[in-house]
Amino acid sequence: MMSSVKVETVVKVGALIGEGPVWEESEQTLLFVDIAGQKIHRWSPMTNQINSVETSDTVGFAVPRRSGGYIAGVGRSIVAVDWPTQGMTSLLEVDGDKPNNRLNDGKVDPIGRLLAGSMGREAVAERQQGSLFSVTSDLTLTKHLSQVDISNGMDWSLDQKTFFYIDSLALTVDAFDYDLSTGHLGNRRVVYRMEEGEGLPDGMTVDLEGRLWVACYNAGQVINIDPTTGVRLRSVSFPVRKTTSCCFGGLDFSDLYVTSASLGLNQSEMTHQVEAGHTFRVTGLGVKGRPPCVFSG
Repeated sequence: MMSSVKVETVVKVGALIGEGPVWEESEQTLLFVDIAGQKIHRWSPMTNQINSVETSDTVGFAVPRRSGGYIAGVGRSIVAVDWPTQGMTSLLEVDGDKPNNRLNDGKVDPIGRLLAGSMGREAVAERQQGSLFSVTSDLTLTKHLSQVDISNGMDWSLDQKTFFYIDSLALTVDAFDYDLSTGHLGNRRVVYRMEEGEGLPDGMTVDLEGRLWVACYNAGQVINIDPTTGVRLRSVSFPVRKTTSCCFGGLDFSDLYVTSASLGLNQSEMTHQVEAGHTFRVTGLGVKGRPPCVFSG
């Protein structure tokens, strides 16, 4: 029997570009960023409180780190964030030869290595300016891909041997063979090609059945894909067009949290999408996700 899927607005902060949701199991809080709003937000479903830290530039992602606090992508810098003091320390910089670039999505792999991608700030005009990097616990930076348009969603298969990756303007979800010990990527292939009306593929997460949940920017939906067959299994619709990313969370990781954006909507669109920029919770999907991995540095 199909359970009844319910979509509700839970975080009513009108983010310009809400992105990168991460469920923090120890705190039972949702961490996410507002890229253009230059903020990292932490929301507690228990208290409905939002705590925020301002960043000095766009913030593409924030992820928990083993030694405490967070690692975030601010402008072109990977920074350490001390939450109580709101202090930020730059650890390293990417794309030194491309001052108009910024970091976008980032995620931690199963052994604690950070993967983070970059893009030109005016992505549509500045195509193929981005790269995909990894950062190890000792802060060794490695470039894995270049000529990326908009480095976006990523996650790993359940057996950790496949890395799923989205370069949004390519309109595909790709897979690579992944060597967990070295971080090496190989054998790139397309596992899903976006169809008419599905918008741009954006953030993504994998469930415990090994299937992908992909936020569709400009299409107001999250689609569920089987990467082995390349088939879309189902779709969840939202009352906003610019759905940006998703992660599983909640007590048993059975809730899907979905971020959205309001930036770029005109007056008429804002009138019809009053919840643009809010974060949504989807319940009743009947599937669960995995706890996020923590940066080992």
